[in-house]
Amino acid sequence: MAKKRANGEGNIRKRKDGRWEGRYTAGYDPKSGKRIIKNVLGRTQAEVKEKLKSAITESQGIKVRKSEDEYTVAEWLRTWYELYAKPNIRPTTARSYQGSIELHIVPRIGSIKLNKLTGRDIQKLYKDLMENGRLRKAQKSKQPGLSSTTVRGIHMMLHNALDRAVKERLILRNPTEDCIIPQDAVDLLVREHEKHPENPYLFPSPLTGGMYHPDSVVNLHKKILKDAGLEHIRFHDLRHTFATMALQNGVDVKTVSNMLGHYDAGFTLRTYTHATRQMQEQAAEKMGNFIKQVL
Repeated sequence: MAKKRANGEGNIRKRKDGRWEGRYTAGYDPKSGKRIIKNVLGRTQAEVKEKLKSAITESQGIKVRKSEDEYTVAEWLRTWYELYAKPNIRPTTARSYQGSIELHIVPRIGSIKLNKLTGRDIQKLYKDLMENGRLRKAQKSKQPGLSSTTVRGIHMMLHNALDRAVKERLILRNPTEDCIIPQDAVDLLVREHEKHPENPYLFPSPLTGGMYHPDSVVNLHKKILKDAGLEHIRFHDLRHTFATMALQNGVDVKTVSNMLGHYDAGFTLRTYTHATRQMQEQAAEKMGNFIKQVL
């Protein structure tokens, strides 16, 4: 049967085996310039039209390469490190990044195709690093796993590298966004609850066993500040301090916004302009240093 064009959605034809086939241009080979043709199959013409529409939409949102040219996680991280990270960070940070890539990430997930990497793969990586990440025998005898602070640093680096891959349309979304790393706090809360496992409250009043009265929390806060030799700040200011420090230490604004319960990230940006302005100044300084090196 002759081929039929489905309203610009590609060519559709009926095969000899009775099935319908839709063909479309998925991209162009970067070396030869030739079209890369792919196909979808279905039992009915309508089914193929839907599959073809989805396939074309996906191909327009992601760079299509020949299979032998696709990045693995290891190849992309090394490319990202050389092109985007190394020229714009301090030498000590660069050495730390390279060590994390070559010693911790590549041996575990480096062979996975970049566009096949999932949040589950990354979550397993973090779990393994927390349990078995140390390399030196002397350190392993004391604690075989990396600290949560170190794993958090690896997470931030990986998040940035995969964000760059999204911007270059090598992947559709950043899989690190599906991962859980903030574990130290969870462990502390679990240990706290074990002190009074039958009580429904995590921090019960030592006098009544029930909830703390709001005034008691305020008074306790004042006492802690006094004992630490700190100036008085409102209890609510702890929330602002957390948000500011999180933004200044590289936590993305969307995550901070969700943790604070804001209705959108734009509100968070407007509220913490001082923190984001400092981040912009640091970014400008890094770019200035990079331009000096190039010129």
